[in-house]
Amino acid sequence: MSELDNHSQNSDKFNDSFSYKENKSYLKISFERIAFIFFIFFILAIIFSSKVILLSIKKIPEIQKIVKKDNFRSSILDNEGNILAKSVPVVNIGINPNLVINKEKLLISLKLIFPDKSFDEEINGKKFFYVKKKISPEKLKQVLLLGDKSFIQEDSIARVYPNGNLFSHVIGQIDNDNNGISGVEKTFDYELTTTKEPLKLTLNKDLQYLIKEELSKSKDIFQNIGSAAILMDINNGNILSMVSLPDFDLNKREKINDVKYINRATKGVYEFGSVFKTFTLAAGLQYSVVEPETEFKDLKKKITCAGNSISEYDDKIPSDLTAEEILIRSGNIGSVRIAEKVGIENYNEFLQTIGIISNLEFDIQEVGTTQLGRWGKCKLATVAFGHGIATTLLQLSKGYSIISNGGYEITPSLLKKEKLQKQRILNENLSEKINPILRKIVSTKEGTAGFANVKGYEIGGKTGTADQPSMGGYSKKKVNTFASVFPTSDPKFVLAVMLDEPKANKEFVYHYRDDRNPYKGNWRNTAGWTTVWVAGQIIDKIGPILATKY
Repeated sequence: MSELDNHSQNSDKFNDSFSYKENKSYLKISFERIAFIFFIFFILAIIFSSKVILLSIKKIPEIQKIVKKDNFRSSILDNEGNILAKSVPVVNIGINPNLVINKEKLLISLKLIFPDKSFDEEINGKKFFYVKKKISPEKLKQVLLLGDKSFIQEDSIARVYPNGNLFSHVIGQIDNDNNGISGVEKTFDYELTTTKEPLKLTLNKDLQYLIKEELSKSKDIFQNIGSAAILMDINNGNILSMVSLPDFDLNKREKINDVKYINRATKGVYEFGSVFKTFTLAAGLQYSVVEPETEFKDLKKKITCAGNSISEYDDKIPSDLTAEEILIRSGNIGSVRIAEKVGIENYNEFLQTIGIISNLEFDIQEVGTTQLGRWGKCKLATVAFGHGIATTLLQLSKGYSIISNGGYEITPSLLKKEKLQKQRILNENLSEKINPILRKIVSTKEGTAGFANVKGYEIGGKTGTADQPSMGGYSKKKVNTFASVFPTSDPKFVLAVMLDEPKANKEFVYHYRDDRNPYKGNWRNTAGWTTVWVAGQIIDKIGPILATKY
C-alpha cells in the first residue's frame, strides 16, 4: 500500500469520526430547541386560556358599600314552630345623585332593569334615594354591571313575613328604623330586639288559613265589606286564630290609612244585636231572678220607651214563653222583661264581671273601647237585646267563654300562659243551665242557627243581627254575628264570627245539615242566613284539627 492510499484511508476514518460527532451534537441541540419551543407554547396556552376565561366572565365593578347598623329582631313563631316573622340579610341599592355623570344614560339603563319604576324626579334631586330595597341577586348583578359610581350598596337585615297577609293584623308592622309600630311587633318590641329567643304565639297557621279561606268565600257570596273571626280556648283564653278582612301584605310595608283595614276582631266596635240576649238570660240566672223554665205571659209584639218603639223581629214568636224559649226564639220583648227583673245595677255589674264593658288588656294595642252611655230604663231595655251598646268581637268572645266554661275568669292572650289558678267569678251552675239552651238554638227548628249544626261537634251559640247606627238613628246596613261554643257538653272552644254589611243572596244555594232538600236563595239579611252559614263551614274544616291536636 502506497503512502497516498494510506493517507486517503486515514482521511476517510477522520471524516467518519468527524461526521459522527457532528450529528450527535446536532441531535442534542435540536432536542433542546424543541423542548424550549414546547415550553413556550405551553406558557402561551396557559396565558391564552386564562384570557379566554377572564373574557368570558365580565368583572363586576365595585361600588361604595354601607353596612347598616344591627337591626336584628328575633323570629315570631306559631304554636307549632312555624315561622311567622323572621330577620334575614338583604341588600338595598341606592343612588347619590351628586355622583351621576350621565343622568339620561343612567335613567335609560334603570328603566330596562326596573320597567315599572321611574326615577326621573329623584335623580334630579340632591338627596340619596333607594332604587330597590331587598333587591334580588339577579337585579343586583344587572345594576352593578352598569358600573356607575353613583350606586351605593347597603348591606342590611330585613324583616320578612313568609305568610304574607295571613297574620297581618296580629303580627303588625315595623318602621324604617326597625321599631314596631303595630300588632305584636309593637307590643313586644323590646323583647324582639334584645333577645335571640323566638317569640312563640298561641296562633296556629293551619287554623288561621282555613278560617280566612271561609271568610274570603263569604265576601263572594254575601258581598260584605269586611269580616272577622276569633277562635279561642274557652278554658285558658289562648287565641288559636284571629282573622280580620280585608288584610294586607306585611312584606310590602305599605301605609295602611284606610279605615277598611281596621282590625275588626279587636279594634272595631259594633252593636252586635241578639248575641247579647245570652248575657241577659245569664244575668237573670246569676242573680236568681229567673230560671230556664220561668214563664212570661202575654208578651206584647211592641212596646215603647221614651217615644221609641221596640218590636219583635218575627210576628210568629208566641206571646207566652219561658225564659229558655225567649233565648231560643230570640225574643226582643221577652229579653227586655228579663232585664227588668235583673235591674240596672245588677246588669251593669254582670257585664263588668264578664269583661264586656270593662277595659281589656291585650297583647296588641289595637283594642277598641266599649261604648255604652248612661244607664237608664230605656238603655237597660235596648242593651237587653244588643242595641245601645257597642263592643269588640274580642270582648264578646271573652264573655261567652266565661258564661260557658263554668264561670271561670279567663284573659284572652296571644302568648301561651303558664298554668294559672282558676278563679270562679260566676255561679257554679250557671254554665250547666245556659249551655244546653245554646245547643237548642243550633239543633232545634225553633232556633236561629241551624246551618251551624255540624254533626259530631255539639255546637251551641246565638245569632245577632244588628242595624248599624247612622246620623242619630239606624241605617239598613247590617252587622251579622254568630257566637258559638262547642262541644256544649264539655266546652273547649269559642268561635265568634262577624260579617260587616253583608247582603242577601237570592241565587245562593243553601244546603241543610239535617238532610233536607237544598234551598235556593233568601231575601232575609240576617245572621242565621249569612254568618251562621259561614261559621258552619269553618267548623266543618277546623273540627278535625281541633279534635286531634287540642
